[in-house]
Amino acid sequence: MDWYTVLPPFVALAVVLWKKEVILALLLAIFSAEVLLTEMGIGFLFTGIIGTFERIVEVFGSGGNTRVLVFSLMIGAVLAFMRHSGGVTAMVEYIIGKGIGKNKRQVAFMANFTGMAIFIESNLSVLTAGIISRGLFDKYKMSRAKLAFIIDSSAAPICILVLLNGWGAFVLGLLSNYEFEVSAAEVLWGTVALNFYPIIALCMVWYTAFTGNLHGPLAKSEVSAVEEIAHKHEFKPTKARFMLVPLITLVGGMIAFMFWTGNGVLADGSGSKSVLYATVCACLVAYGMMLNSGRFQHQQLVKIGFDGMAELLPLVSIVLLSLTLGASLKVLGTGVFIAQMVGDSLPVFMIAPMMFIAGAIIAFSTGTSWGTFAILIPIGVPLIQALGLPPSLIIAAILGGGVFGDHCSPISDTTAVSALASGCDLLEHVKTQLPYALFGGSLTIIAYVVYGLISL
Repeated sequence: MDWYTVLPPFVALAVVLWKKEVILALLLAIFSAEVLLTEMGIGFLFTGIIGTFERIVEVFGSGGNTRVLVFSLMIGAVLAFMRHSGGVTAMVEYIIGKGIGKNKRQVAFMANFTGMAIFIESNLSVLTAGIISRGLFDKYKMSRAKLAFIIDSSAAPICILVLLNGWGAFVLGLLSNYEFEVSAAEVLWGTVALNFYPIIALCMVWYTAFTGNLHGPLAKSEVSAVEEIAHKHEFKPTKARFMLVPLITLVGGMIAFMFWTGNGVLADGSGSKSVLYATVCACLVAYGMMLNSGRFQHQQLVKIGFDGMAELLPLVSIVLLSLTLGASLKVLGTGVFIAQMVGDSLPVFMIAPMMFIAGAIIAFSTGTSWGTFAILIPIGVPLIQALGLPPSLIIAAILGGGVFGDHCSPISDTTAVSALASGCDLLEHVKTQLPYALFGGSLTIIAYVVYGLISL
């Protein structure tokens, strides 16, 4: 494996920093990966362009990828129906009237609690928290960047800590291929207390919500929000049920379809199928309620739905290109090359922090934490077995590294969905969350070094 396999992620990062344009950065990164995969010759530019388009088309060859993209469009229609019906405005007024969200602290904790409570699927978690909280954040002149940080740093960390979901089932499936002194399930549950990054990330969210203190670019975004947001109702308030019923359908449908697709076992359910089916149901319910109200005609609702989808088309394009880049890098072998850089000649106490760093680099470069787990666990387990290392410690470092890298990556689909759910610009979300993620990652590395020195 050669060093040039890491060039495409660096191309993406360089273009993002230079042009502040994510779609261009992703396209050039995919193109550079496809050029590296072809035999260099006179027509390498032509074959690189053709390879780029073919790789994009291949994304739709995966049912899971296609469902994620369709769901990302459909949620735009659901959000549009909720807004135009007046349900969101009515819900905001109801919450404030009941004294539930009567100040910034309560609203911030509400977003965090919602993101943590729906731990069965990370995308559903951030969407639900974003839908509920957007109007309240506007009401109190809190920035959408702050909302994006809270829900992004609540959803994935809680999913990898609770493990009674698709995340846990996926990792358990990877671990079940190996022999340990205890069961794979015991190894997995043992990672919870040792998975330092998600715990630190949640603590940073609680600190932010409780104190209201913001740091770095996020503080500047909050100042801009206070100056720019003049709170006014986009649509006249009607009944909160126009938001609540579709939202309950979305959450309840997700849980029901997880059981259904998992043959009665929640953790075995398909996240991509369940979230798509639940979103379609929520969309139909919202459409039916608005049509039944007598205030909307079918033609109006169709236009509202498609306009809502159109609003999200740039972010859906980013998700598509992120999935494409991940596929190109998988063929190129970028993740494997980075993982092999860890080596097996490190001091024993440094293996956990280095696996965490390797996981972060892979997730940052490829935009996928699950792909990171699939690459690093087969490398980490032999180290565990050869050196007699605590399996839960090394696996925890890999899992935490994947989440940390996702939080830092502008090409992560989770990052894009968090920006989508909060109504925040993607690059602003990455820029404002990055200092917090880096701080949490630094503390995590220190924690793994100290833990390794004491226990190994």
